[in-house]
Amino acid sequence: MKNHKNTIFYLVVTGGFSALIYWILGKGKGLEVHKKYIRPVVENGHWNDFVDSMSQNLHHPLAILLAQIVTIILVARFFGWVFRKIGQPSVIGEIIAGIVLGPSLLGLYFPEFSEALFPDASLGNLKFLSQIGLILFMFVIGMELDLKVLENRAKDAIVISHASIVIPFALGIGLAYFVYFRFAPEGVAFLPFALFMGIAMSITAFPVLARIVQERGIHKTKLGAIVITCAAADDITAWCLLAAVIAIVKAGTFVSSLYIIGMAMAYVLVMLFVVKPFLKKIGELYGAKDNLNKPVVAIFFLTLIISSYTTEIIGIHALFGAFMTGVIMPDITKFRNLFIEKVEDVSVILLLPLFFVFTGLRTEIGLINDPYLWKVTGFIILVAVVGKFLGSALAAKFVGQSWSDSLTIGALMNTRGLMELIVLNIGFELGVLTAEVFTMMVIMALVTTFMTGPSLNLVNYIFKTKDAGVLDEMPNANNNKYNILISFGNNEKGKSLLRLANSLVKKQKEASTVTAMHLTLSDEVHSYNLEEYEKDRFLPLLDESKALKQEITTLFQATVDIETNIVDIANTGEYDLLLIGLGKSIFEGTLLGKVLGFTTRIINPDRLIDKFTGKEGLFENSPFDERTRQIISKTKVPLGILVDKELQHVNQVFVPIFVAEDAFLMDYAQKLIHNNNSHVTVLDVNGYVKTNFVLKSAFDSLEQKYPKNISLVTDKIIKKEFLAKQDLMIISIESWKLLVDSRSIWLSRVPSILIIKH
Repeated sequence: MKNHKNTIFYLVVTGGFSALIYWILGKGKGLEVHKKYIRPVVENGHWNDFVDSMSQNLHHPLAILLAQIVTIILVARFFGWVFRKIGQPSVIGEIIAGIVLGPSLLGLYFPEFSEALFPDASLGNLKFLSQIGLILFMFVIGMELDLKVLENRAKDAIVISHASIVIPFALGIGLAYFVYFRFAPEGVAFLPFALFMGIAMSITAFPVLARIVQERGIHKTKLGAIVITCAAADDITAWCLLAAVIAIVKAGTFVSSLYIIGMAMAYVLVMLFVVKPFLKKIGELYGAKDNLNKPVVAIFFLTLIISSYTTEIIGIHALFGAFMTGVIMPDITKFRNLFIEKVEDVSVILLLPLFFVFTGLRTEIGLINDPYLWKVTGFIILVAVVGKFLGSALAAKFVGQSWSDSLTIGALMNTRGLMELIVLNIGFELGVLTAEVFTMMVIMALVTTFMTGPSLNLVNYIFKTKDAGVLDEMPNANNNKYNILISFGNNEKGKSLLRLANSLVKKQKEASTVTAMHLTLSDEVHSYNLEEYEKDRFLPLLDESKALKQEITTLFQATVDIETNIVDIANTGEYDLLLIGLGKSIFEGTLLGKVLGFTTRIINPDRLIDKFTGKEGLFENSPFDERTRQIISKTKVPLGILVDKELQHVNQVFVPIFVAEDAFLMDYAQKLIHNNNSHVTVLDVNGYVKTNFVLKSAFDSLEQKYPKNISLVTDKIIKKEFLAKQDLMIISIESWKLLVDSRSIWLSRVPSILIIKH
């Protein structure tokens, strides 16, 4: 009756008020006579009018801006992925994406399309959004700086850092002396031009450097600590120096700039001794909470905006204010993490690529159309490398570092990346740099950042040291032991994998090892909280290992390619079994996923390559997610893929045998019986246990030795009561694919599943 009441009420209300609306509209039509309403005349036909309307909509400033954002993000992500694949920081790819979309390529070969996508009238909006992105990004950079690292190693680090600034700065001013007459803009004095050339030579990209240190696994070493400390000191010094240079440029003379510098110093003192204690108090009150309420977030964002506004008004650029606000944020890891999560995704993924493209629109490679100009560009690159690379290396050697470590420090400090672009754009906006010099310096930024990886590899090769990466932290594998490697993403899956590993080696602890590994993307973890992040990830597993009385070795690394690193570590570590969890597609179980028959895996670049090269059918739908599929195809050791359904115990196990090649599964059955006292039910659907010699021998051996722990079932129909009692199903990867393709109804009722590739 209640449902009928609701239906009647719905019909009365919607029908009644719809009739009222119709009546009012009819009455209102009569009012048009007194208003002299002119009816629209269809001149070109309804379809043509519609097309004209669509054309106007396409040229609307908002539509153009949204089209630009979509294009920029897609192109930037693609180039970032390409350069990650060749071992380069993604920022290089994103910078090149900006150049590709600018007049150097798109504007040169497709001028009409370029003009339609990036009309001159729209560049103001693009610039505005890119500046907002930079302000948020510099806020994050400030938060990433851990000033504590300067406390213990400040003495050596400051010597190296300041040497790595003053030497390239002096060389940059020397370079300005030789190029000023030919390349300086009209009306620009030598002092501002020389100062900007000097600061452009001196900058180090702290974020890129920190990522490289993480990815190479040297963040825990003495060398890594020194490099991070040097970069932090370099970052602070360089930005303070840049602020002074901007002040001098805007004031015109050094004496006039003293007023700006004085105000800047007063601003810094207020931020350190007034604003910082205030924010620290808020952090102490709210830092323990998992979420920040909106008034607290508003206070911090308001501080960011006021600080940026103040420095812009003073005359040292809004970016310095954003950076300073990030530096004085409360020194509470959780607090900073929450803010970085709120800010970073928007700034890095959405807004920062706009800055790259805006820089690309200013970069015209075609301006360097003369051999002489390319010689000058090469000379600029040489001066930059000599000043930063050798300056840092010689200073490091002077304070007592080995030649290997000194050259490594030099190679890392020579990384410029995004920070260089920020400096160059400031110089270009101030009119200190011409379009030619701007283009040359952008090329220098790309080359010096690109050469970081190869330079580090060359240093390692010369001094015959292992690449400071996964192999340094890898446990010593013993051929006489059974070595299991667990790779986990989240803690719950990690604990399930550990329980499974323990069940396989419980009674053979002296003759086995278990290594728990967690890899994370380097752009999702920050240098200041790396140790805290690692501790949080492994703490639940360490607690579980204590409860199981299972000793484990932990392995943590930041990387740009998780799947490739998992495979490399497994293949080179002499492991006997790799255990991973099965990921899920975002379309799994949705109508769209069912309609398409394939999911987001289809748009993965790696998979697209496989499809076009013929390694995989175009419409082939793998039962595994993309990450798992890559690991399956590349790993050379036995692989176990756990479909986890809250696995707690491995007491009741069943092993379906579908083909004779499944005989190797009996080895895992034997390990579970021997080590865990598990009861294993062998499901022999096609009678292979009785007809195949290998299977029959293996089963008979287990039955003779453990008669209470193994049984054979030949029924073709699996009852749900049987499935309800099981803890785990072990199946080969080939049989799993057949089972999925057959769409067996009992699959929905199976317990946790261990899919094994032998």
